[in-house]
Amino acid sequence: MNGNVTAANAPGSLGVSANKLLWISLLMILVGVGGAVYAQIIGHHHGFANTREMPWGMLIGAYAYFAIISTGLCILAAFSHAFGGNRMAPLANRMVWLSIIMILGAFTVIGLEIENSWRMPLGVILHPNVTSNIWWMGTLYGMAVGIMFLELFLILAGRYGLAIVLGVAGAVAEALANSNLGAVFASLNSRPFWYGAQLPVFFLACAVLSGAAAVVLFTYFSHSLQQRKMKEGTEKGVQTAGKIMVLMIFFVSLATAWKFVNAYLGTPELVLAVDSMVKGPLAISFWGFEIGLGLVLPFILLVASRLLSVRVMAVAALMILVGQFFSRFNMVVAGQIVPNNHGFVGVPNYFSYSPTLLEYLLVVAGLGVVLLGFVVGERFFDKTFNLESSH
Repeated sequence: MNGNVTAANAPGSLGVSANKLLWISLLMILVGVGGAVYAQIIGHHHGFANTREMPWGMLIGAYAYFAIISTGLCILAAFSHAFGGNRMAPLANRMVWLSIIMILGAFTVIGLEIENSWRMPLGVILHPNVTSNIWWMGTLYGMAVGIMFLELFLILAGRYGLAIVLGVAGAVAEALANSNLGAVFASLNSRPFWYGAQLPVFFLACAVLSGAAAVVLFTYFSHSLQQRKMKEGTEKGVQTAGKIMVLMIFFVSLATAWKFVNAYLGTPELVLAVDSMVKGPLAISFWGFEIGLGLVLPFILLVASRLLSVRVMAVAALMILVGQFFSRFNMVVAGQIVPNNHGFVGVPNYFSYSPTLLEYLLVVAGLGVVLLGFVVGERFFDKTFNLESSH
C-alpha cells in the first residue's frame, strides 16, 4: 500500500504549522463568537434568515452535522476497543478524542444559535421533560460527552478494562441521542418530508459513514502535519475505515433513493418537497454536493484506488464530510420549504431561504472548536493516539 505521507522516519513533532493552526482556530472561534454577540445585539430575527414559516435553518443542520459525526466516531471507537485485535484498534484512541471535539463543536453551534442559550442547561436539569425528544437528545449527548472524557482519562491512565466499559456506555448513549435527534424531525407529522421511521436509522447510517471519513482524514492530516511515516498497523486501520466508507456510501445512497421513490408516491406537499431537491431551489446543493461530491465521486475514488493510497482515501473522506454537511442542510430546508397552506391563492410553491453572513460565522466557530481540539490532541495525546495496541 502507498500510505506513506512522507519519507521521514523520525518521530513527528509539532512545530510552526501547528502553531499557525492553533492561532487560526482561535481566530475562527473569536470571529464566530463575535457574530453571535452581534446577533444578540440586533436580534436573532434580524441576524439570521429564519422566519416564522422557516424557524430552522443552516445552524440546526450544522449542529446535526457535528453531532452525527461524533456519534459515528464513538460507535466505531467502541467496537474497536471492545473487540480487540481488529484492524481499526490502532485508531480507536484518536476516535474517542475526535468524537469529543465533534460534539463540542455541535454544542458551540447550537449554544451560539439559541437566543437564550444559558436557559438550555438549566432547563434540562431543573425542568426535565421526559416526553420530549429534544430533552432526551440533549441529556444523552451531555451524558455521552461526560462518559467519553472519563474514558479518555482512563485510557491515558492505562485503565483499559474500565475504559472499554465506559466506551460501550458512551456509544450506547450517543446512538440513542442520535436516534432522538432523528426523531426530533421524524415525529413532526406536519412536515411530510421528515415524518416517518426512516430518519433516525438514516442518521445512524450517516453517522458511521461520517465517522469513518473523519478518522481517515484526521489521521492522514496528523501524519502530514508531523511529517511522520504512518505505521503499518495504523495504515491497515485507515484501509479498514476506507472499506467502511465504501459500504456505507452504498447503504446511504440506497436509503436516499428509496426515500425519494416513496416520496413520489406520497402527498402533493411531499412531492413538492422532494422536487425542491431534484429540480427546484435546492437542486444544485443536492445533485452537486450531497450526491455528486459527497457520494458518487468518493465511491469512484475509493473503488478505483482499491484503497491502496491513504492520500486518495483522505481526499475521498473530505468529499464525504463536505457532502454530509450539505445533506444535513438540504434535509433541514427541504422539510420546511413547502408552505403548510400550499394550494391557496397567493401562496408560493416554496419559501425562500438563504443563510446570512452571521449564520456562516457561527458554523466557522464550530469548525474552529474542532480544529482547536485537533491541535490540542496532537500536542498532548500524540503518544496515546499512535499506540499500535492499547489493550
